[in-house]
Amino acid sequence: MIALLTSAEAWAALLTLTALEIVLGIDNVFFLSVIVSRIPQPQARRARQVGLALALLFRILLLSLLVWLIGLTQAVLTVKGMAFSWRDIILIGGGLFLIAKATHEIHAEVEAGDEEGQPTSGAGAFLWVIAQIIVIDMVFSLDSIITAIGMAQDLTIMIAAVVIACLIMYVSSGPIATFVSEHPTTKMLALAFLVLIGVALVADGFQFHIPRGYIYFAITFSAAVEFFNVLAKRNRKKAPN
Repeated sequence: MIALLTSAEAWAALLTLTALEIVLGIDNVFFLSVIVSRIPQPQARRARQVGLALALLFRILLLSLLVWLIGLTQAVLTVKGMAFSWRDIILIGGGLFLIAKATHEIHAEVEAGDEEGQPTSGAGAFLWVIAQIIVIDMVFSLDSIITAIGMAQDLTIMIAAVVIACLIMYVSSGPIATFVSEHPTTKMLALAFLVLIGVALVADGFQFHIPRGYIYFAITFSAAVEFFNVLAKRNRKKAPN
């Protein structure tokens, strides 16, 4: 442990891996922000806390099962000459779930009336939100940890990077969720991002890798444009008639 604290290579690996985990965690934060907007604020805050705690738990659990996790990358199914591992199958299933969920939410936003668009309450709604968070947490955690294994060899460094990234996700998730819920156009943009991320997960499952840099650039550019739209709308409201 002392050797790790005094090793420049270990610190470089920690910083690099932490940055990567934060970037990969953006998907989680977007999904949480959208999914909790359907329930009242007190429940939404609790759901975010539970969701991020589960994200951290899943990541650490997967890190502690490295041998089993590496086994998930071995082929278990072949279809028309294309081999699929359990990781591929999970990514395809998770990506399809994300596409279906985001499409359903977009349809609800576009078609629903004012009353139907209001958040639902009750234990059933809260548990349904938590169940969806668990499903997508498992998919994002698997993708995140397999990436971490490829970048660092020391388990301590990987766990430290994951914990730091999850703490930053926790701090940022509240403001992002509030901003998304207060600005309907931003929520629609976040849902479009989820469709894009779902497509990328399905493509990965079929061993067609879409460079994440392209996806995150598109997200960043669109978010910047939307930010200026929101700012312009706020300034127009403040301006005297």
